[in-house]
Amino acid sequence: MPHTQTRSNSLLIALHWIMLLLLIAVYVAIEGRAYFPRGSEARDEIKAWHYTLGLTVFILVWIRLAVRLLTTMPPVVPPPQRWQRIASRIVHVALYVLMIGMPIGGVLMLSGEGERIPFWFGLEVPPVIAPDKDFAESVEVIHTTYGQIGYALIALHAVAGLAHHYVFKDNALRRMLPFSRQPS
Repeated sequence: MPHTQTRSNSLLIALHWIMLLLLIAVYVAIEGRAYFPRGSEARDEIKAWHYTLGLTVFILVWIRLAVRLLTTMPPVVPPPQRWQRIASRIVHVALYVLMIGMPIGGVLMLSGEGERIPFWFGLEVPPVIAPDKDFAESVEVIHTTYGQIGYALIALHAVAGLAHHYVFKDNALRRMLPFSRQPS
């Protein structure tokens, strides 16, 4: 029986775009903290938003993975070349590592500093490890470095989507657009 689905699962599409907005907010929060003096209430509040949004990404990524594993993606038409499929897989895996690893790194970093992790509605996640400043500093280097790599991955993913649409003229982007009209 031929595959007739032309759009991805609606929940997967919604999670894709919600998580993009959350990732933008995570990055805006951490970059925005630089506009406030260290130790100020505003800087602490914006960092708390960074932590909260990061943990929200961590929760949603597991839902997204479950939906992705339980649903069938429509094929890209016309089929991409092998190198494009391999590149796509590598970037998608790296993005999932970003969405899972960064919040874990953040929790480990704050825990190593002996701090509780702010979460929604005033809730806090207790430290998951004993305080260890050296460990926290090492994790911070990794967290910051991968955060920088994240900018490139997100940009690469966006450029690839546009290239599929405008250069390769396939349906890779259209199948993930929230309000796309697909030919039957």
